[in-house]
Amino acid sequence: MTAAAIANLILSLLLGLMVLLFIFRIILTWYPQIDLTRMPYKLVAAPTEPLLSPIRKLVPPVGGVDVTPIIWVGIFSLIREILLGQQGLLTMMNF
Repeated sequence: MTAAAIANLILSLLLGLMVLLFIFRIILTWYPQIDLTRMPYKLVAAPTEPLLSPIRKLVPPVGGVDVTPIIWVGIFSLIREILLGQQGLLTMMNF
């Protein structure tokens, strides 16, 4: 396995994990009574909250619903597609 293939694998796993964490975060917003400082919810909240808090200042809740996790799912999905998709930059560099 080449260094580029290893880097692609690690980047793909990292971006996929972040998308998954934000999807879990979206689901957790449906249950406002959940304390995000307790385990196992802290495993989802800790890596996502530093990215969510600056965006919350720019994008207010829409109809009482926090849409910032949805924005981050879109951003990470776009980055993953641009870099690692079938026509992605890093994918094309390997050929």
